Amino acid sequence: MASEPFDLIIIGSGPGGYIAAIRAAQLGMKVACIEKDPTFGGTCLNVGCIPSKALLESSELYAEAKHNFKAHGIQIDGLKLDLAAMMARKDKVVKSLTTGVAGLFKKHAVTGVRGIGRIVDPTTVEVTKADGSLEQLHTARILIATGSEVVIPRGFTLSGDRIFTSTEALELNEVPKHLVIIGAGVIGLELGSVWNRLGAQVTVIELLPRILNGFDGELAETGRKLFSRQGLKFLLGAKVTRAELQGETVTVDFEDVEGKAQRLECDRLLVCVGRKPCTRGLGLEAVGVKLDRIGRIEVNAHYESSVPGIYAIGDVIPGAMLAHKAEEEGVACVEQWKGIAAHVNYQAIPNVVYTWPEVASVGATEEELKASGIEYRKGSFPFAANGRAKGMGHTDGFVKILADKKTDHILGAHIIGPRAGDLIAELAVAMEFGASAEDIARSSHAHPTLAEVVKEAALAVDGRPLNL
Repeated sequence: MASEPFDLIIIGSGPGGYIAAIRAAQLGMKVACIEKDPTFGGTCLNVGCIPSKALLESSELYAEAKHNFKAHGIQIDGLKLDLAAMMARKDKVVKSLTTGVAGLFKKHAVTGVRGIGRIVDPTTVEVTKADGSLEQLHTARILIATGSEVVIPRGFTLSGDRIFTSTEALELNEVPKHLVIIGAGVIGLELGSVWNRLGAQVTVIELLPRILNGFDGELAETGRKLFSRQGLKFLLGAKVTRAELQGETVTVDFEDVEGKAQRLECDRLLVCVGRKPCTRGLGLEAVGVKLDRIGRIEVNAHYESSVPGIYAIGDVIPGAMLAHKAEEEGVACVEQWKGIAAHVNYQAIPNVVYTWPEVASVGATEEELKASGIEYRKGSFPFAANGRAKGMGHTDGFVKILADKKTDHILGAHIIGPRAGDLIAELAVAMEFGASAEDIARSSHAHPTLAEVVKEAALAVDGRPLNL
């Protein structure tokens, strides 16, 4: 290890950390990135975004072949699931990307350090190596990008592949007979979709009276109906009180929406009630870094903590726990040190659920606009009236655009339908540039494409859709 001090030491190599490291190196900084796990990439690349999306894609193709190919004139005899091969493909995708991060570090002369980092003072980080040895690194600045970890409800005991979290749900070697999921958020719905497609009976228990808390209500309700049609069963407004493993059977006790005691038995229980900032062991309290009431690091507009020279981004600070949010914060944080007028527009950060159909949102929901007393106009258009969607055989869902009643500036956009996660990008860019619904409506969209639904929704804001 070089004895000269670094310009920047980053703790954590997830999307926020490794992107910040690369951008800092591009700007001429001498950078080290500390990672506690054997591979770079953090939760996202190793046990989160990437492996789950690989399984979602594979299971989606399997479901298409099983249920929809016949309508396209494609006959398949003896369709068979090879779960081991599917998992191997997922692992190959993960390996290629984590190896890619290591390659990017080498290309940009970022020093990758394996071990657990602890902040000694604003210019010193102590690293505990796998063999127990200690090494102190010195730096001008420290950036904390340690991400988040799974929340385990009080009273729950994890048990291998029977009672587990999202990490273990990506590694099952057989399809569950009955998978019960606690939590109807993004992770629960995505993993529930995977195993439902592959043949499991899936029951989702949610404390709130709706799924996808935080998303637009109309979007979430439409999603519930569509996912229910696919076979997912929802128990909403239900509170799980106990889960116990007896042999190979998991017993789940809960109170239903009316407060009555109920019981379910299953062979697998997935606990995904949320995530929390991963800040333990960093030495934050000892150096005086302030945390908020739920353990997030308090930062100013420049991502600097209460201790000068110590910065934080991503899941450890307030805001949505999204990989792309962390990336944007990492870039903005390091660019400002070089006098670049960097910023993150938090109103234009999209959020996507990679179910089928996909669910995607950016900006304000209708509920938020109503609560704020903001007058708005709404334009909505269904995929059922789109030629490309009909040709694909996927016509469920709609695009909804919310625009300021006076200025027509887009305040929010919400999509449920085929490739919603890709379509939302146009609206995120539009909001970043302060576009109006009329700007979208006047822009030419290729025909026939799914993007035409976005244009039609923009036209509908003004009450003039052309194909409905």
